[in-house]
Amino acid sequence: MTIVPSGLAAALLACTALAWSASASPIVPGFDGTTFLANDDGTYPANGPGSGTPPGTPVAQPLGFGFNFYGTTYASAFINNNGNITFNGPQSTFTPPAITGPTGNPLIAPFFADVDTRVGPLVTFGTGTLGGQAAFGVNWLGVGFYSQQTALANSFQLLLVDRSDIAAGDADIYFNYGSMQWETGDASGGTGGLGGTCAHVGFNNGAGVSFEVPGSGTCGALVDGGPNELRSASNAGVPGQYLFEVRGGSIDVPEPAGLALLGAGLMVLAGSRRRRR
Repeated sequence: MTIVPSGLAAALLACTALAWSASASPIVPGFDGTTFLANDDGTYPANGPGSGTPPGTPVAQPLGFGFNFYGTTYASAFINNNGNITFNGPQSTFTPPAITGPTGNPLIAPFFADVDTRVGPLVTFGTGTLGGQAAFGVNWLGVGFYSQQTALANSFQLLLVDRSDIAAGDADIYFNYGSMQWETGDASGGTGGLGGTCAHVGFNNGAGVSFEVPGSGTCGALVDGGPNELRSASNAGVPGQYLFEVRGGSIDVPEPAGLALLGAGLMVLAGSRRRRR
């Protein structure tokens, strides 16, 4: 069952989002014990300052717990520079496809686009805890885009949190966002980080079960100031955060809070005021 806030709760939730300060961010400090060295389209531990995909044999990294993702339990994942992790093998694609259809390689993508860290900040990842539960996180904080462009920067984070306290294999997936200024690499039809074939955000179980957030793949939608800007959108009541609860291997996706939700909430409030007169 999809969870949709309603009535006064919906209005308050949306108003909270509007009152949120642009300086706020749900990104959790830490989860940075390992640094993914400078690269373009690599999968850890690929690294190197040169052009193109750097050399290196991809190695899946341990999560620290078992994660049941649509019926398959994973204990490790491949950390891909271009804003995603995968489970059956590395992913070097830089122009993001739609996160739909059977791919054979389960993917979780907080921001699938052409990240280039040959200059500027690097990707980090590691284990830790969140709310007393074991967690694995990947940080793309202040990263630029292809080709070695840093005039615009994106900050986002993926957290996988063990919820075996509920049932074995259960987990929470968090997409956390700070400022998101670019949406495309220059090799994906974009100019200066904008336009072209734009970023996709969501997940796919590899067999075609998939989800993308509103605005995914739509140029101008997810960046700061866009109609679905990631730093203020949410399906969890926390601006800049998407939460996906994995229970029994599947995910029930709550609807995002935004201006449409605000409108619905305000209509409910207006109706309540009319009834009281």
